[in-house]
Amino acid sequence: MLDRFLPRIEFDSYEDFKENYKVTVPEDFNFGFDIVDAWAEAEPEKKALVWCDDHGHEETFRFSDISRLSNQTANYFKSIGIKKGSVVLLVLRRRWEYWVCATALHKLGAVLIPGSLQLTKKDIVYRANAAEISAIVCVNDPFVIQQVELAQPEAPSLEHKILVGETREGWQNFADAISGQSESFPRPTGAEATRWDDTMLVYFTSGTTGMPKMVHHNFSYPLGHIVTAKYWHQVQENKLHMSISDSGWAKFGWGKIYGQWICGAVIFAYDMDKFIPLKLLEKISQYKVTTFCAPPTMFRFMLQEDVTKFDLSSIKHCCIAGEPLNPEVFKKWYELTGIKLCEGFGQSESSVMLANFQWFDPIPGSMGKPSPLYNIQLRDADGNICEDGDEGSIVVMGVDKNPPVGLFTGYYRDEALTEKALGSGNYDLGDVAWRDSNGYYWFVGRNDDVIKCSGYRIGPFEVESALLEHPAVVECAITAAPDPVRGQVVKATVVLAAGYSPSDELVLELQNHVKKVTAPYKYPRIVEFVDELPKTLGGKIKRAEIRQKNHA
Repeated sequence: MLDRFLPRIEFDSYEDFKENYKVTVPEDFNFGFDIVDAWAEAEPEKKALVWCDDHGHEETFRFSDISRLSNQTANYFKSIGIKKGSVVLLVLRRRWEYWVCATALHKLGAVLIPGSLQLTKKDIVYRANAAEISAIVCVNDPFVIQQVELAQPEAPSLEHKILVGETREGWQNFADAISGQSESFPRPTGAEATRWDDTMLVYFTSGTTGMPKMVHHNFSYPLGHIVTAKYWHQVQENKLHMSISDSGWAKFGWGKIYGQWICGAVIFAYDMDKFIPLKLLEKISQYKVTTFCAPPTMFRFMLQEDVTKFDLSSIKHCCIAGEPLNPEVFKKWYELTGIKLCEGFGQSESSVMLANFQWFDPIPGSMGKPSPLYNIQLRDADGNICEDGDEGSIVVMGVDKNPPVGLFTGYYRDEALTEKALGSGNYDLGDVAWRDSNGYYWFVGRNDDVIKCSGYRIGPFEVESALLEHPAVVECAITAAPDPVRGQVVKATVVLAAGYSPSDELVLELQNHVKKVTAPYKYPRIVEFVDELPKTLGGKIKRAEIRQKNHA
């Protein structure tokens, strides 16, 4: 399958990969037809998805099953008026129906918007009206159902409510609706056919400030994730790959459908009710997962358990994403499993942009090196290229002349915001990093998160990493707090591990610990203990909210 899109698949070195990796985008590329149906036709028995939940349910789907079910779903959607350009919101957690519905929507040329179970009435009204959503397909969750029903009167475009798993008045039942539909769905032609540059997918970003933006991706987007799946996740054909993500987030597109299926890997989906480290370790061991990706926080919580009780010998490669990797997590996981965690970095606006690839050793705490899809430079405040060791904004160059496959094409229905982001011909991510003399990139923080104290610039990540090495700390956020003398000082907001209690003695112990681990001037002069950190729907720490409280 890969040789249809890559002139070369194997590379001798990172330099060879960076220089010579190319992806061919067919003009009419459509993931539903050209990947799912193509695999189904070539290898009818090839596995696509192994799914289970916390209630003893388990399903295995071949590509031929996904092809058939998505055809039935596409025919049903078409019968209720969904067509090319229609906008549909999926709120399906990790239900297997997500893969079927997504494939069906791609075949139709409809616009898919993934949504989280945490969306409230206000969130749904905003999304429905901003994108003119015509249908919502959601899982049988009482909270979600209630929020959708409350939102519908204020969302005039929302015509269809479709429910997976149950029958409810005022809703169409998904299983009943597709039952009896034709198992054939011919590829649309003429005006209904899709091109690579048509709108396929819109992510609502979970920004730490302001209303979410609508990130616009076209039909070539899945091909951008070949780098994500094959060269970063290192998925293996016919072997199980597991990425931890709810279907409402861009990370799902990164790790649980597009690049992995293009590479012929089998998606392992555990539809957990709640993240319980022991259960996750059991599933990995039971199903013999080969490649695995999760946020560092989940590794931290798994490492609170006795990992040696589980047979993890099937795992050949582990990746982390979603937040920077703290070196202490890297060290502990390596000691217990012999596997080095390979960090990757990107946004909802992109595929993986920087990562630890197979041709060089990952360094704990480093994002790795740039993907061959992206011409990345670090620029200072005046737009000058940064030297090694100097901090600068991460910028993707030349997005107007040679747009990278996998990079967003703008913000949906917002020309002004698109012009602001891409109009210069370069895309500034708003993230600060530095590069060492060996070409490794190191994350510092969001532009707004960098702390300026007595003339020093302090990135929150380094201080957070130091604190997380202390056994008392499970999670923490480093922010700036106002100071009349220094301008700003470092403040640590800390969630304690079980068995530890807040005290002045513990504050001093944590401060001294940071002084020993990193430069002494970076230690937190203020330490606040909390039960939990404020987070966005996407799980990102709301440092802006903490900063606002600091100024209150």
